[in-house]
Amino acid sequence: MVLKSIDGGMLKEMYLSGCALLNQNREAVDALNVFPVPDGDTGTNMSQTMNAAVKELNSRPFSSVSDVASAAARGALRGARGNSGVILSQILRGIASALEGHDDMDAALLVKALRAGAQTAYKAVMKPKEGTILTVARVIAEEVESRFTGKEDIIEIFTIAVKSGDAILKRTPDMLPVLKQAGVVDSGGKGLMVIYSGFLSALTGSPVESLAEAPSAPLPGDFVDDHESLEEITFGYCTEFIVSHPRPDIKNADVTRLRKRLERIGDCVLVISDLSVVKVHVHTNDPGKALQMALELGELDSIKIDNMLEEHRERVAKQAAAQAAVKNEEKEYGIIAVALGDGFSEIFKGLNIDKIVDGGQTMNPSIDEIKQAIDSTNAKNVFVLPNNTNIILAAQQAAGLTDRNVMVLPTKSVPMGISAAIAFSPDATPEENLSEMNAAAERVHTASITYAVRDTVFDGREIHANDIMGMVDNRIRVLGSDVHDVALEVVDGMVTDESSVITVYYGSDIAEDKGAELVSELEAKYPDCEVDLQKGGQPLYYYLISVE
Repeated sequence: MVLKSIDGGMLKEMYLSGCALLNQNREAVDALNVFPVPDGDTGTNMSQTMNAAVKELNSRPFSSVSDVASAAARGALRGARGNSGVILSQILRGIASALEGHDDMDAALLVKALRAGAQTAYKAVMKPKEGTILTVARVIAEEVESRFTGKEDIIEIFTIAVKSGDAILKRTPDMLPVLKQAGVVDSGGKGLMVIYSGFLSALTGSPVESLAEAPSAPLPGDFVDDHESLEEITFGYCTEFIVSHPRPDIKNADVTRLRKRLERIGDCVLVISDLSVVKVHVHTNDPGKALQMALELGELDSIKIDNMLEEHRERVAKQAAAQAAVKNEEKEYGIIAVALGDGFSEIFKGLNIDKIVDGGQTMNPSIDEIKQAIDSTNAKNVFVLPNNTNIILAAQQAAGLTDRNVMVLPTKSVPMGISAAIAFSPDATPEENLSEMNAAAERVHTASITYAVRDTVFDGREIHANDIMGMVDNRIRVLGSDVHDVALEVVDGMVTDESSVITVYYGSDIAEDKGAELVSELEAKYPDCEVDLQKGGQPLYYYLISVE
């Protein structure tokens, strides 16, 4: 089978197929996370990012590869979750930039798109690390470039891409010792290869094993026309109607001819028929002509014509008025924090945090959720406390999508975020607050007590499923079989002569009296430290313990 070029419809099928295959293999990709913690989420984050891309693609028809790629990139950026999801969104963004302005894509343009995807992803990461999804994307681009002669077709190029990607993925453990110790390949790279394999399946027509978990495209009869999502109005009238009683001799060729004629006078054309009824949707500047064309097929019914230009004017006027009102009430400072657990939510509310975004160890919020939280503060200067290493990159991307002065603090745990929030002063300048809040956060060391979900080797330690793990600043320090004993041992390794405050945040699986017992022992052991017990309410993590 030779495929010299593809149109927007085929590119959309590729995205749908890639998303479907990733949804099917999400748990398998999650299982490749190096840390054997119960919240390994690379596959989940990447699948949710692709689902957001597909949702955007299904919002309305797109015809060119440029429009399809741009829609997918736009959806992925808004829905990106976690570091892996953000990097995936940047790959899709790079692909879209290479396809901009093109109706179709040939093999040469595909090679260019794969290169642009890798380059854009590398630029989004401050300190790119080899042996990750970045390496897989880069090597694929280099391989297809080096082997491209100009004679290959789309399928041949993408077959090379998948083979080279699988080969470099197998080598990722040689680039990152932590992968070799754990006996796994890079999870983000694996996720990308699952997506690309889905792309290839669409190109060759071979079925994806299961589409059960894939977000399905809306049925033609369920087409959703979202006028409010249109930034520019080229054709002013949304025209919908039904040919309820077609001519007895109507043929499929007549329906196809109507569709082609409508495409010459408008866009967003949808013509669906089983020859007993014809359903039509079109955006056009001449609805009368559209109706006249359809009358040739039979009687018209359920005619609906909306003036989108007037709707657009009213919407713009309302938005301008709303923005002006918001601008008048704009305040100087706002703070948003990411946290999961009713206890942590109450703590942040007590610190006058403007917006708490649900997320953290077990659930990473999307870029769009963080951006909406930033905008909801209605503040000139907004501090963002991600409180998780896997959310910092998404927060940084969200900051770039708003006109506000957004400062993302690299808080890696909720206790670091709490300390930073306490250090905030409404009377200080943004620069002074950023310095003081960062300094306060850096003084905090955080221990996490959870359990291992599988057997593995990490940092030279042999870990077994259900072992209780004590981690300090995301490094495994203690392994044991008892939560209480591991917590005590972890804190013992954290406290120094300069330590003054120990705070124990108990999770949803720990009763308050158990937490109180731990605090009593810590008070007796460290009389020079103030020891406090707080409800965190976090899932999966028995305790989060901060020492400062």
